[in-house]
Amino acid sequence: MLLELDHINIRTANLAGMSQWYEAVLGMRVGPRPEFPFGGAWLYSGDRPVVHLVETDETEQANNATQIEHMAFKGEDLTKFVAHLIASKIDYRESLMNDPVASMIQVHVKDIDGNHIHIDFHGTP
Repeated sequence: MLLELDHINIRTANLAGMSQWYEAVLGMRVGPRPEFPFGGAWLYSGDRPVVHLVETDETEQANNATQIEHMAFKGEDLTKFVAHLIASKIDYRESLMNDPVASMIQVHVKDIDGNHIHIDFHGTP
């Protein structure tokens, strides 16, 4: 049985830019990472490294057929988060998920490599 997302691994030819984007837009921080024989960065949400970036060159990234449709994070304080996106001039889209079990608003953004991310704000009408 799965309990929650452990981490997502993203290949990128723009390691510095991607690291900065996840820090500035999603409030993560670059933290400790094992000494792998390739470049990369681990981005932490709280005390967990949830986004693992693996450095590639542009040719390798273009030839990689594996794609991720989206990743999702649980968020809090929808108003503050949306205000942050607006101030940062980040394009976003909101969608309402309303079902008998739970209501939530999803805020959809794309990182600078075009990966789709949504942040779920549970209990938000």
